[in-house]
Amino acid sequence: MIQQSRKGVAVNWDDYRFFLSVARTGRLSQAGQQLGVDHATVGRRMKALETALNINLFDRSPQGYSLTDAGQRLVDIAEAMESSAIHAQAEIGGQNQMISGVVRVGAPEGVASYVLTDIAIELCRTHPELELQIVALPRTFSLSKREADIAIAVSAPTSGRLKYRKIADYTLHLYGTQEYLDSHPKVEKVEDLKQLRGIAYVPDLIYDKELDYIPLLGPDIKPHLTSTSVHVQLEATLRHGGVCIIHDFIARQYPQLRKVLEKEISFTRSFYFIVHEDYARLERIRVVSDAIVDEMRRKLLAAG
Repeated sequence: MIQQSRKGVAVNWDDYRFFLSVARTGRLSQAGQQLGVDHATVGRRMKALETALNINLFDRSPQGYSLTDAGQRLVDIAEAMESSAIHAQAEIGGQNQMISGVVRVGAPEGVASYVLTDIAIELCRTHPELELQIVALPRTFSLSKREADIAIAVSAPTSGRLKYRKIADYTLHLYGTQEYLDSHPKVEKVEDLKQLRGIAYVPDLIYDKELDYIPLLGPDIKPHLTSTSVHVQLEATLRHGGVCIIHDFIARQYPQLRKVLEKEISFTRSFYFIVHEDYARLERIRVVSDAIVDEMRRKLLAAG
């Protein structure tokens, strides 16, 4: 895909691909990581593109690269080109039965560790040329900025060119080890939780309101050991550090955990599968998507 600039210098699709990566990340180093080149190469490509188009696309500062008005207008054009390129790959590449290439999946660390791992292993066994990247972080992933090809989230998206479907519900309860519970006063009502050490998310760092459980227990309940990591919370609970709201599909793997106030404290949440509409038709994305949704549903339903 070649375009002639005003100076007569040829600009190809690759130049726009580099431009989009810088526009989305705001940094040469991050763009280089996405593109598989060093930051100096990205910088040279951006300067060459600006020279070819005879216009400044970015304002440069120590904080990174921010789009100028002209750069913002070019984003729309470049994304249309990107969509066309992806569509062509889906239509032509789909004729090849070999599933190959990179698929990056962004997911909360709990579901990534305890549900997605087995699915990923089986996909790689079935499709040896497929490269799966599981990004397990306590955060929301931006598919429009290409931080991931696929995202698993606890809330459905409300904007953007995204396609999504509900995977399944899952439940959570309050858990502690038998040893911890035996060494503390008996809990018979929610107010009694003040006698135990609560383990939970760091309140001001909760990235999705669906994960903010503690305020639902009551205004006087406050955790005293907090972390952004599900694994840290789980490990602290297993080490008899307190009580914690844990996914049932995780807790069932640890027989030393006991539910606390099972009837009074019970949460139901949902997992959603999200993909950018440009990528939904790619064969490798479709294959990975179907496997994740089908197997997650099966595993979550089996976990009760």
